[in-house]
Amino acid sequence: MKRPRIIIADTDEKYISSLQYKFATEFFDAVDIEIITDEGFFNDLFSQPQKADILVVSDNLYDMSIQRHNISNIFVLMESEEEEKTGDLNIVRLMKYTSTGEILNEVIRRSQGTIQFDIDNKQETQVVVVTSATGGAGKTTIALGIAACLSKNLKKTLYINAGRLQAFNYMFDNQTSVTSKELYTQLADSDANIYDVIKHFIRTEGFAYVPQFKTSLMSLGIDYSIFEKLIRTAKKSGDYEYIIVDAESTFDEYLTGMFDIADKVIIVVNQSEKSVHYTNRFVSNINGVNGEKYVFICNNFKKEEMNCLIRPDLELKFNVNEYVGEFENYYSKRIMDYAGETGIKKSTFLIV
Repeated sequence: MKRPRIIIADTDEKYISSLQYKFATEFFDAVDIEIITDEGFFNDLFSQPQKADILVVSDNLYDMSIQRHNISNIFVLMESEEEEKTGDLNIVRLMKYTSTGEILNEVIRRSQGTIQFDIDNKQETQVVVVTSATGGAGKTTIALGIAACLSKNLKKTLYINAGRLQAFNYMFDNQTSVTSKELYTQLADSDANIYDVIKHFIRTEGFAYVPQFKTSLMSLGIDYSIFEKLIRTAKKSGDYEYIIVDAESTFDEYLTGMFDIADKVIIVVNQSEKSVHYTNRFVSNINGVNGEKYVFICNNFKKEEMNCLIRPDLELKFNVNEYVGEFENYYSKRIMDYAGETGIKKSTFLIV
């Protein structure tokens, strides 16, 4: 039986490599997948009659002339919900910066009869640890933004702020801390199932989150290891698809323990010389830092200022995967507004 022909075309090589990996992993050798990243090659290819079962193409490459070809299913990847460049009804529009799994599942669902086998949609809970080499890099903004973006894309998400002294509730509508004495007594019990203890106090504002403790862990008599136990027991529960852990910058056995649990680790940097030096020092203590598990995001990037991440005299021991620009009207934004920021959407795509 002839294998279906799938063409995936996008000039963004970083994006398409992840999409290619997802398709190849799920389909193995059951289909013929062609990847196109060069606009000139794409135009030359479609200047001749083409026959394919599926075309997944970015909106900037698509035009209605593709309808003349013998293509059973056409999917156009849209950069934003506002774009309306493609007005014909014979295509399916997909939001580009949703998860690769969602895109794959939608392609399969819409292409019944072209792809003849089922995809297993069950996914183990993914733990994403967000940290930085120095304070003030914006890791909490990135962590909350990714949680919001995942939730907006219908992923059950839990945010955990793993701070010894927490101060994040001001970003939520409900700014009260947990006051239950019974809860803190149970959290101090080293044998407790921490998630079972705390899950009744979890709040939701777009996504689920563990609310701020009323004072520092030291004052409450709670060991910092509580967070590793919470992550492990919350993951074991299977209640969430993603757990986003906003971890401290302190490089110690607790942070490296979280790295061991994590499926992805996001290290937030800035474009300053200080951030480069601190992050170089930070990552020199991590094994496999240039592997797929570790993602580096430059936050609060300003094009008009010096970008020390590309200065030739500063040797980086890491590669920046994405830049997140400065947010407009930052202090008036609500938590779920972060999900609409392009840099946050692209950063979220890197972990799904």
